[in-house]
Amino acid sequence: MSKSVEAETVRVSIDLAVDPATAFAAFTEDVDLWWARGAKNRFRAPWVGIMRFEPGPNGRLIEVYDDETGDHFEVGRITAWEPGHRLAFTWRIPNFAPDEITYINITFEPVVAGTRVTLEHAGWEALRPDHPARHGLTGTAFRMMRSGWWADHFVAIKRFTEGGRP
Repeated sequence: MSKSVEAETVRVSIDLAVDPATAFAAFTEDVDLWWARGAKNRFRAPWVGIMRFEPGPNGRLIEVYDDETGDHFEVGRITAWEPGHRLAFTWRIPNFAPDEITYINITFEPVVAGTRVTLEHAGWEALRPDHPARHGLTGTAFRMMRSGWWADHFVAIKRFTEGGRP
């Protein structure tokens, strides 16, 4: 696994020992099985929602709290849905203002050992330096914190695709 940052873009990669179609399916169809729970990783208290991608280029990434009432938090809107190749979506957390949006682009590249999954999370420069999502950090410290958060998620999906617990 490698981590790097450029400007306000966070970039994280990991190799999974599955083909690109399987990696894409694990990332999108099984997101709630590998995505960590708890206040650090979920979007609204009491941190027990179900993560779900609504597939397709007009879908969403949402955290669902009650299917009957439709109570949910919309993390983002899908902007590219290319199974086995690419997934892109907008990203916001509950403390973002309506016009504060960041962008995620994920590629699934075949490699000898399976698939290299690379995530780029861009648009952080739109958030003011004292924004709560920055946790008091700016510059390299902020980017390293955010890349570490994504790296933790990538380790979880790697464990999941290898048949272990995330």
